[in-house]
Amino acid sequence: TARAVSAVTSSGQPVLILKEGTSQTKGKEAQRNNIMAAKIIGEVLKTTLGPRGMDKMLVDTFGDVTITNDGATVVDDMDVQHPAAKMMVEVAKTTDKEVGDGTTSVVVLASSLLDKAEGLIDKNVHPTIIVDGYRMAAEKALEFYDKIAIKVDPLDRVMLGKIALTSVASKLVSEKYLADLTVDAVLQVAQKQGDEYKVDIDDIKVEKKPGESLMQTKLIQGIVLDKEVVHSSMPKRVESAKVALLDCALEIEKTEFDAKINIERPDQMKAFLDEEENMIKDMVERVVKSGANVLVCQKGIDDVAQHFLAKAGVLTVRRAKQSDMEKLAKATGGRVVSSVDSLTKDDLGYAKLVEERKIEEDKWTFIEGCKNPRSVTLLIRGGTQRVVDEADRSLHDSICVVRDVVQKPRVVAGGGAPEAEVASELRKWAEKLSGREQLAALDFAEALESIPLTLAENAGLDPIDILVDLRARHQKGELWSGVDAFSGKVQDMTKLNVYEPLSVKEQIVKSAGEVATMILRIDDVIASSKMKEPSMPPKG
Repeated sequence: TARAVSAVTSSGQPVLILKEGTSQTKGKEAQRNNIMAAKIIGEVLKTTLGPRGMDKMLVDTFGDVTITNDGATVVDDMDVQHPAAKMMVEVAKTTDKEVGDGTTSVVVLASSLLDKAEGLIDKNVHPTIIVDGYRMAAEKALEFYDKIAIKVDPLDRVMLGKIALTSVASKLVSEKYLADLTVDAVLQVAQKQGDEYKVDIDDIKVEKKPGESLMQTKLIQGIVLDKEVVHSSMPKRVESAKVALLDCALEIEKTEFDAKINIERPDQMKAFLDEEENMIKDMVERVVKSGANVLVCQKGIDDVAQHFLAKAGVLTVRRAKQSDMEKLAKATGGRVVSSVDSLTKDDLGYAKLVEERKIEEDKWTFIEGCKNPRSVTLLIRGGTQRVVDEADRSLHDSICVVRDVVQKPRVVAGGGAPEAEVASELRKWAEKLSGREQLAALDFAEALESIPLTLAENAGLDPIDILVDLRARHQKGELWSGVDAFSGKVQDMTKLNVYEPLSVKEQIVKSAGEVATMILRIDDVIASSKMKEPSMPPKG
């Protein structure tokens, strides 16, 4: 259907405007193609929503397998080509970065909004009017969400536990034990600023290693380094450790410029080597003098330095990542020092135990039992690499939703209850609108109901029966009636302890509304021809 972009002059001569091979799709046809591409992404993700959602297996070009039901991971790994579908991928990734959860919901809602819009376009409602209606409805929806949200205490472990469990319940890893670990981790690194709390997710280091089982996942009050102790004769375990953090090399720097040394006699050679050794010895003595019995170095350590450190009984790790050094400083209370000369006992951090342990084939160094760590480590274990990877994604979502509530302590119930309530309020509001925008606003309300509908479908229930029941209950004023996927009935979700952060819901409405209106406003797609691949030699 696409055609080359050209025009014809009055004398009948064709005028090529864009280079050969460029194609153009216009008007309703362009809109239909874009809407169709976006809807297909929605259809793919639909079945992963909720506690009864299924997983997707994705195989990349190298044959690596990912098994997941995390929306952002699915769309990211799918290697999508169509430009409108790519916008759906972007909206899922943005939601993931911003609030960490709701990636599937945002794609399902956006594709539902586009589906409803297609019906209106067929009735000759202009896309601009639909866009206006959607924009007004999204603003109203955010107001209604704000009105029904429940205020909570940002440090209430019980409520945060419910939030975390709701997040992991829709994943492979639905364990209360793991949900509680994420709550402990977030509260450990939360910092009070004025009346609010701030949480930097980077302060929670996640290490994963297959082996043992998911229930062996641990929260370590400190940092785990995937490095081994550098010298075999160093101690492998140090209690009441005083940790020195260095980001300079313990070796003799080679000169930047060309230097010549004239050595005429063998004893001069010996003196030269002895002097090098003395300089290294001096560096090590400075470390020992500071009182450190554990040294973590960001750069290299000379063999001679390793020997002297081992003699002094200092457990040493080298070539630690810069991000790990920063986390270590937060965890142990130490300071990263750039020069051995300026190292003093005040720069040292403290840890109850530093120990090298063998995990599977590798040796890792555990620095744990820090007094009041501002940075902690979640060590995820699991039966296979796939399980560990999916547990990592699940716990990331769980950490994010707990962080969202600590930073903005307002929640709503889950199970599609707030969507059904907001849809019900939107309908009443939309009926007062005059003009065609009313149709778009009513469609926005219906699109919101696609969330509880999808939850019902994925649980094997009849979506029509559930929708009728939901609407009736919300008309009666049952605010938190939602879909209980396990009993297969409409129930009060607060009694089932299913809660979600308000900030996730707000992000879903904002992002889905924006991506839908952006796709609707496109009425012309001009695609350049692809570059021709260079011809291969005979026999490839």
